[in-house]
Amino acid sequence: MTQITGIHHLTSGVAGAQEDVDFFTKIVGQKLVKQTVLFDGMNPVYHLYYANRQAQPGTVMTTLPFRQIGYKGYRGSGQIKTVCYSVPVGSLNFWRDHFGKYRVTTEKVVERFGRQVLWFTHPCGLEFEMVEDSQDTTDNWVTEEISDDAAVRGFHSVAWSVRDIEETERFLVDGLGFKKVGVDGSYTRFQINGGGAQRLIDVCHEPDRKQGTWGFAPGVVHHMAFAVPTEKEQAQIKDHLNGMGFPDVSEVKDRNYFHSVYVRSPGGVLVEIATTDIGFTVDEAAENLGEKLMIPPWWEYRRKELIDALEPIQVPLHAETVE
Repeated sequence: MTQITGIHHLTSGVAGAQEDVDFFTKIVGQKLVKQTVLFDGMNPVYHLYYANRQAQPGTVMTTLPFRQIGYKGYRGSGQIKTVCYSVPVGSLNFWRDHFGKYRVTTEKVVERFGRQVLWFTHPCGLEFEMVEDSQDTTDNWVTEEISDDAAVRGFHSVAWSVRDIEETERFLVDGLGFKKVGVDGSYTRFQINGGGAQRLIDVCHEPDRKQGTWGFAPGVVHHMAFAVPTEKEQAQIKDHLNGMGFPDVSEVKDRNYFHSVYVRSPGGVLVEIATTDIGFTVDEAAENLGEKLMIPPWWEYRRKELIDALEPIQVPLHAETVE
């Protein structure tokens, strides 16, 4: 069973909205491709999407700024540990200097699974890594400070933190169709669809780490999504997981830009299966992505209330300097 093509997106809780926009557009160098609001519940919360030039699945980082409504949580096991971006080989010196300019916390470069890796953090505590990968040809987005020879391509991989690896391995291999391909220290690597950037999960075995928060909270990755072409493949995965004894697979949720189902993995990580057959141009032209706040049809009656409640943000919409 290999209906999953790779990573679709990740969704994290952050603190301030402007702080987050500045981090991803100026420091990481992604393009803001969608401004909308949290679809679940009544609280007025942004849902911000950052990606490459075409807003392709596998490059999309989404965030929910919770500072205004006061949500709290903590990091731990049963969560996404680290989100890893793919960058060109030889670019980590640039990234180390670039992060230093913005006073971003980093650590020394290490090697994992044969690749050079630089760890860094978001202001709210989210953990990221830049991973050098010469084989990733995904399109990028360049800015006045970040050129093509250093720019982020998309996600390289995602690391999960679990206390018990056995059932997580069963979920990934037997449930979703991944293949176990290697071990490096406490990390076990799984790949799907031939592996490579955007098709890798590294499960970090941390048996003594306390359980982390599962709900929405700043500094916590709420879930990660895997991509499938349509609801047909999505339904097949849902039925398969139900048959394996995962009865908590959700009904299909309309996320406007894709349709989704959710399931809690045995180790605690919340997994989404998202379709790629709709896309972000359903309510904005490709050349105008990210320029305006897009209210989903079912919240249109709340437009003024939502706009009045949300933190005003300024976004560098046309930062690209190289075609």
